Amino acid sequence: MPKLNDAQRIMLSTASQRDNRSLYPLDLLIKSNSRARNIDVLLDAGFAEELETTDKSAIDRVDGDIGYGIFVTDAGLAAIGIGGAPTPSEPAKPAKDCKSAAVIELLERDAGATMAELTAATGWLPHSTRAALTGLRKKGYDIDRGKRDDVTCYRIMKAA
Repeated sequence: MPKLNDAQRIMLSTASQRDNRSLYPLDLLIKSNSRARNIDVLLDAGFAEELETTDKSAIDRVDGDIGYGIFVTDAGLAAIGIGGAPTPSEPAKPAKDCKSAAVIELLERDAGATMAELTAATGWLPHSTRAALTGLRKKGYDIDRGKRDDVTCYRIMKAA
């Protein structure tokens, strides 16, 4: 899923509050030189679609006698957290072949992992490994810090 910028979030949010879910009229907070580019990104991502409309305020372009407007899709609403977007019960796991996945695998063991084990598995320096642990906490992992043989040990707590 593409990462949305502030202008795209504003466009989708504003459209979600309209009865017809039209992106038009566009919010004046969005710079005029970036409007078309942002709309193209939303269309390409499937977060908006072009449809026929008779609502004059929602018309983006006219082809003959037919007016077309840009409207937010259900996927667009889900991208900004509106509608039936599923809420994950646990944080998403990274791809199997990356170092973060190796860290998570070590932390999920019953014994957890020491800093030495984590740095050996990743090749990272201790400060980078601690930063990765902080990043995992921010992603929703519950990481416990304890002692094993007088050495600090980290592990991911399982949900009850």
